[in-house]
Amino acid sequence: MAESKRKSLWNLIRSKSTAIRHLKDGAKEANHRRTASDSDAGPRQRRRSDLPTEFTSDRRRPRRPGANGKGKGRDYEIHRHDPGPLTDWPPSGMSSEEELSLGQAMQLISRGAPAFRGHKRPVPHAPDHYYTLYATVAGNHGDDTDAANLHDAMTQLMTLRKEGSGYANHPWETFEQPSYAFCFGKRAGTITLNHWVSSASVIPPSIPLRDSGVAPREITLDRIFERLQELERGLEDDDEDLMYKNLYRRLLRDPDKYLSPHKTLDKQITDLIMVLSRPDWIDFTLPKNQVATKFIYDNSLGNAPTYHKFFHQLLLSVELDLRINSGLHLAEAKEKLVAQIPPTIQWNLALARRWRENIRVDRIGEQPDQIRLRFKLQKRQVRMLKRFIQMMKWPNLSETIDCLKQHEAQGTLTGHISSHAMAFFSGLILPGTTFPFLIMNSLVDIDPDRATDDLALLTHIHPHCGFQYRGSYTYWTAASIVGKVLAPTCLSVAGWVGPARPTVHLDRAQIARIRQRKPPARSQTVTPEDVKTMSERSDPLGPPAEVFPVKEYELVAPKMDEDEDYDYDGYLTDLVRIEMLHLRPSNTNDSKHSITSGATSSDNGPKWFDASIHFAIDGNSWPLRLTFDVNFVHAWPCSDGPHPLFFDYVYESVRADKLVHVRDWNGVYGGINSSLDGSGMMHGGPKSFGLGSHGLGGSKKGSNVMSAGGTATATDHTGQDQDNERVLVVEAFGVPDNEVLARAWCAHWGLSAVVADVAKTCMACAIREAYAAALTVVILVDDEQKVDNKDE
Repeated sequence: MAESKRKSLWNLIRSKSTAIRHLKDGAKEANHRRTASDSDAGPRQRRRSDLPTEFTSDRRRPRRPGANGKGKGRDYEIHRHDPGPLTDWPPSGMSSEEELSLGQAMQLISRGAPAFRGHKRPVPHAPDHYYTLYATVAGNHGDDTDAANLHDAMTQLMTLRKEGSGYANHPWETFEQPSYAFCFGKRAGTITLNHWVSSASVIPPSIPLRDSGVAPREITLDRIFERLQELERGLEDDDEDLMYKNLYRRLLRDPDKYLSPHKTLDKQITDLIMVLSRPDWIDFTLPKNQVATKFIYDNSLGNAPTYHKFFHQLLLSVELDLRINSGLHLAEAKEKLVAQIPPTIQWNLALARRWRENIRVDRIGEQPDQIRLRFKLQKRQVRMLKRFIQMMKWPNLSETIDCLKQHEAQGTLTGHISSHAMAFFSGLILPGTTFPFLIMNSLVDIDPDRATDDLALLTHIHPHCGFQYRGSYTYWTAASIVGKVLAPTCLSVAGWVGPARPTVHLDRAQIARIRQRKPPARSQTVTPEDVKTMSERSDPLGPPAEVFPVKEYELVAPKMDEDEDYDYDGYLTDLVRIEMLHLRPSNTNDSKHSITSGATSSDNGPKWFDASIHFAIDGNSWPLRLTFDVNFVHAWPCSDGPHPLFFDYVYESVRADKLVHVRDWNGVYGGINSSLDGSGMMHGGPKSFGLGSHGLGGSKKGSNVMSAGGTATATDHTGQDQDNERVLVVEAFGVPDNEVLARAWCAHWGLSAVVADVAKTCMACAIREAYAAALTVVILVDDEQKVDNKDE
């Protein structure tokens, strides 16, 4: 019985392996059987293969050494391996000369290792050069993922599923793209692998709709709210005649009412889409319109036409949403329809969904000031804001909470503070990037301190920003490079990172917009070909084969475990410290290089700054500029680790305190002897050092290091051995400042990285994920060994 269960498990895992798929397709013939000869155990080198590939891509796949003739023909007796974690390779009782069958290799090497897979999907109603990219992962045991819990991260209102209730199961199921249900990583300041891949999608900025020429009926405000109140009980889809009359006698005109009345759902859905396609409606795809409550916050007579127009559009959207999600609408037809609806109409559906979930009509009137609404989500939002205030250690905490309680008791949270506060407390929030600014602006507006008047210009139109309040703390958006780098020393909730260290370069209450540039063109970026070949380039077993020689794999571990001179205690506490956060007013004439639109400064608006962080490393001061908008991908957790690493996944290790000597990793700026203009801050550091390649043979390959004079040097970095996809593994164990240093170095050079907690993800799986994501830096941390600064 146990043997049959084991076979079933192997069969399940085999179905997810790229190796078995290639074998089934006949990609390997009998004369291609691989063996591990004595010459195969040399230094790590790039292996070339004449095998045809399914996709055209410049990025290499892992290679297996060539074989002369067939395999040895021996069947080694493979000893049954203890299912516990590996401590040695080869395992006890196994020779390095043995060869593993596919099932044995899956059991010893791939069991519990995540398998990465990319997806490319077309954009409906758009040319072929527009597409969306996604990544999914399987293979590890349990339900643990790389994504933060939406409730704990307070980001549940940043995403909305297109069909059904609850959270999306796949990233392509949400209105907002890239999906914020799969955005934030579990570690502060990180994102998921899917979000990293999705950021390379090519989505048209706006797809204009043709004017259908179909106009709705004129309707008064009280009739609009009367129908909205009726729809709170649901659609009358059980009575075809009543559903027809309510739509075409109140809202639309049926052009075929005498010959062929539109009584079926498909025709009514078509008519509603035609009406909502008119260009004179509010376009919620535009960022400036995505704080929906700004159209209804003012209920005075002067704003009455806009107020009426908003709710007329909302009513038509609710009618459409209810028909699409009607029980009479088949699930398959519904899925196809939703996928083909233009983005402009989809955002109307998102607004209708938020309204139906969170708002009820209590009183109907003919004028805007006579309407009374009930907000189902208000109490929960109050609790969320209180929790947010406490987690951010808000400097004016007690007075702000008292003022919040007072507004709640008086019932003025949604109508007398601001349009942002109305959106936050009502729950009428469109999915996407607006929520972090709604919660922070609500907090700023409720705080009775007059100094918060200087913080009133926070907007999602300029997401790369932060501010200082009372000179006590700074707070940064999770999208800003300052927030991404300082996150290990802070909390990350609701799209904000804080409380972070203050800076002397800002006033006691001042907003700072951060100028951050796109990473260099030659740095690793994800392409559609990379996404298509992701599983092939990161397979735990390497390329497909009939047998898998044991000596082609190695059990890898951080260098600290094998270096006798590694002063772990000293490394934890003494070598790296953050000195200060430096903000320098940017040259607005150079703002064209900023990735932020409208990077201009004025005397009345928030100013733009260039950010840098100064570190004290072993008695020396090292400034690193946070120049580039890089990302940090949270490594997917693995189980049953550590896992062996195939020899052609090339990497080199370096300690965090030595990282400042590494320049131009993998020749991002055109070569190891090139220098980046303006990077003179890296010159004059301590004595250079060598980076040793871990792997079979332990050779040094192409180490990019900087000498005391600031000149980059290299060893054996020529010809065939050059590999611009090598992964730099940074051991940032110990205090959070070490991880901040590693992230700052990445922002300085324009290299995104995978961040892995070795207590949850083994080093081999982190390196493979870097290959899957087309990244060349891995930052290793260990939360279990972290030393709290307060205990020193």
